[in-house]
Amino acid sequence: MEENTIINPWANEKNYSILNLGPTHPATHGIFQNVLTMDGEKIIDAEPTIGYIHRAFEKIAERRPYYQITPLTDRLNYCSAPINNLGWFMTVEKLLGITTPKKVDYMRIIVMELARITDHLICNSVIGVDSGALTGFTYIFQEREAVYEIYEEISGARLTTNMGRIGGFERDFSKTAIEKIKAFLIRFPKKLQEFENLLLRNRIFMDRTIGVGGINAERALNFGFTGPNLRAAGVDYDVRATSPYCSYEDFEFDIPIGTQGDVYDRFCVRNEEMRQSLRLIQYALDNLPEGNFHANVPEFYLPAKEKVYNNMEALIWHFKIVMGEIDMPKAEVYQAVEGANGELGFYLISDGGRTPYRLHFRRPSFIYYQAYPEIIRNGMLSDAILTMSSMNVIAGELDA
Repeated sequence: MEENTIINPWANEKNYSILNLGPTHPATHGIFQNVLTMDGEKIIDAEPTIGYIHRAFEKIAERRPYYQITPLTDRLNYCSAPINNLGWFMTVEKLLGITTPKKVDYMRIIVMELARITDHLICNSVIGVDSGALTGFTYIFQEREAVYEIYEEISGARLTTNMGRIGGFERDFSKTAIEKIKAFLIRFPKKLQEFENLLLRNRIFMDRTIGVGGINAERALNFGFTGPNLRAAGVDYDVRATSPYCSYEDFEFDIPIGTQGDVYDRFCVRNEEMRQSLRLIQYALDNLPEGNFHANVPEFYLPAKEKVYNNMEALIWHFKIVMGEIDMPKAEVYQAVEGANGELGFYLISDGGRTPYRLHFRRPSFIYYQAYPEIIRNGMLSDAILTMSSMNVIAGELDA
């Protein structure tokens, strides 16, 4: 080679392409962006971007009285809002030292397990859609509507429910609500089995999901995974069992786990969890205790609306509670519930003021999304879509 020959250092390197997956794309099922480095259809690297619907919930919460924070929790994982609502009320009750009656605990379990079912229905039916199977999605969504009708009967709302009160519920379950829950318990198991029959042993679905988007138990734990995504990797951690709340210790239920931590395992775990939720709801309904539907804490429990409309003292107390005019204790508490997506935690610091000094939401979706680039690396673009669906990353929870 002559001395004056110029060598191009890039001559033997591949030409990679850059692809934006999101932020506004039907396949991402939310406002997500990943900047992908692609070798054809193979993903060489991925850089996630978050914050597209960041609404500064934690900062807003530091300026709002405790009751006015409840609507913020609706908009975390809006696919299972009642779990967020009731988890927040349990946090405030822990701060105040309030013990709820058994009836309130059982009522909360019924509502939270219904919410878990709706969340898992959305996730698993969307996995089917992203693998090319639309029928199961359109079929099973009728059952989600049935649960929303139960929400509507209990609280008057369907999606963002703002359900419950500090110490209990706004009202007892009506006869109509009980009848709708019983009808759901009779109808849904058959529908769920039919939905499962469409996909579980379907060869196309299995080829698209088995071995795709997997993560082992060690890596999942290192990232801080909880919920179905951790259990799919083989770790039987469930907040309801390890740190029982709402009298979950009274109930018997199984914790389904997978082995590979892939899309197929996540699908199977969520399907079985819906069956366990039905089991919990049935037991809670059959053994619903007698008694009041709220704790005896008039200084924090909102008075009945008919009293507020017709009695000056009730109107004053309603105003004082909603506007945060009641003294709160100085304390630091953490309360976790088993959200549909994993451990949903509320870390609350009170300095005795009308608003929290600090409130941090432990959002499982935020943790899963940190692992997403590692999980999809060296996979195919089409597999990245399925992986995101199976991890059930909810934009409202990710970007709170």
